[in-house]
Amino acid sequence: MLGDSKAFSGFSVDDPEKARRFYEDTLGLRVDDVEMEGLMRLHLGGGADVLVYPKPNHTPATFTVLNFPVPDVEQAVDQLAARGVRFEHYENPPTDEKGIMREGGPLIAWFTDPAGNVFSVIQQD
Repeated sequence: MLGDSKAFSGFSVDDPEKARRFYEDTLGLRVDDVEMEGLMRLHLGGGADVLVYPKPNHTPATFTVLNFPVPDVEQAVDQLAARGVRFEHYENPPTDEKGIMREGGPLIAWFTDPAGNVFSVIQQD
């Protein structure tokens, strides 16, 4: 029944303008306004879209809401760090001084948007 539906995901933020500046200026994403006040659509590679909506009592997700496959995680981390992105450091799974997890799977590094939502760059095979 839903196999042909162009599904999309969404998540909330507490400050849409601050989030938009981060998505456009820092991450280099294309962002469009949606008809309803404060809603925006992130246009991702492959024709995928993500809806971002304001929520006054926003609580950041405790899981990764967006994964960005990249050909070289090390390079992506360096480029994003140069733009002011701070990478998360975890003990489990362990991350190195740059915030890159190098054990038990593809290289991956996590960071948050201004609302605290978790994103990642992940090594593309």
